[in-house]
Amino acid sequence: MPSHTCRLCDQALPAQPLLHFRNMPGAAQHFPDRDQLSQDSGIDLDIFQCVSCGLVQTAHAPVPYYREVIRAAAFSDEMKAFRRQQFSDFVQRYSLQGKRLLEVGCGRGEYLTLFAEEGVKAHGLEYSAAAVEDCLAQGLDASHGFIELPQQKLPSAPFDVFATLNFLEHWPDPRASLRGIAHNLGDDGIGLVEVPNFDMILRHNLFTEFISDHICYYTRDTLTTLLNICGFEVISCEAVWHDYILSAVVRKRSVCNISGFSTSHTSLQLALSGFITEHTAQGIAIWGAGHQALATIALLELADHVRYVVDSAPFKQDKFTPATHLPIVAPEHLDHELVGAIIVMAASYSDEVVRIIRKRWGDSFHLAILREHGLEILPSGT
Repeated sequence: MPSHTCRLCDQALPAQPLLHFRNMPGAAQHFPDRDQLSQDSGIDLDIFQCVSCGLVQTAHAPVPYYREVIRAAAFSDEMKAFRRQQFSDFVQRYSLQGKRLLEVGCGRGEYLTLFAEEGVKAHGLEYSAAAVEDCLAQGLDASHGFIELPQQKLPSAPFDVFATLNFLEHWPDPRASLRGIAHNLGDDGIGLVEVPNFDMILRHNLFTEFISDHICYYTRDTLTTLLNICGFEVISCEAVWHDYILSAVVRKRSVCNISGFSTSHTSLQLALSGFITEHTAQGIAIWGAGHQALATIALLELADHVRYVVDSAPFKQDKFTPATHLPIVAPEHLDHELVGAIIVMAASYSDEVVRIIRKRWGDSFHLAILREHGLEILPSGT
């Protein structure tokens, strides 16, 4: 079915195309022979650009064989030499010897052989049954299929590495397929993703690069955006092969390392507990009703140990802290309801707050500042 929404960001495509081509080839493969000429006719090809993310794309349905890889590059000795050096550098740089690699769209195994030469355990995924048979006849590891669902799982997964080379531009739903690839990778999986370089096409006004087989036309920016939203961090993205190809190395995005949060929580709780115990008899106030202070009061259960919260913002005064229900008062409140200590929780304004306190009240209060590294207890007179 034709698509009228962007294949990258789901926004509606413009009503008018960016480009309109008449009598274009309906496909770039499966050439008609003489007996088929009467059935062959040109098509109109409309090219749109999404005004939200910038991706240039067609809105028509993909060609019938979009899941298959057909490589004329297999006949080029120069391309073979380039790929051999490229794969060698890729394997060496990321220590991929002995790792399991999935080539999504392996064709007849042209690149599986080169990857295997570099010590990678290469497995190919190809939709063309004839191409898979050809791979198997060469002794290559390949299976029939195409990844087009985000949760699609291959029987031989997980893989350490993947490659998809000048194939992504054919996919009608690149997000679903890329997320499906990520689903078949182990943690920290590495990938090599290549597409025709639309930056170069624009730079040289190569209007002849448009064809119905290519659904999406990626610049460095739109390719990076697509890869990022599909669960990958882009390590590098550069133009290769006479500037015709954008080549991106990606890593499967990992979950943030939050192991230090628990240690930080325990450390801060101990420091605050000690300060509160020392000064609880004289009373304790907190200065600052920003989000950091509100979270600290709640997460470290300080409400029962604090009399009130001071804040200079009038719109917060005479209110209460959310969830913990401490009264929020103006600084002048310190003149008539004294406390013995103040914990300053004003983030980047904390030092300014301390200067205000010292200027107005001198050494009347014991002070501590909630810093990024923990609780800083100030000596008198600072």
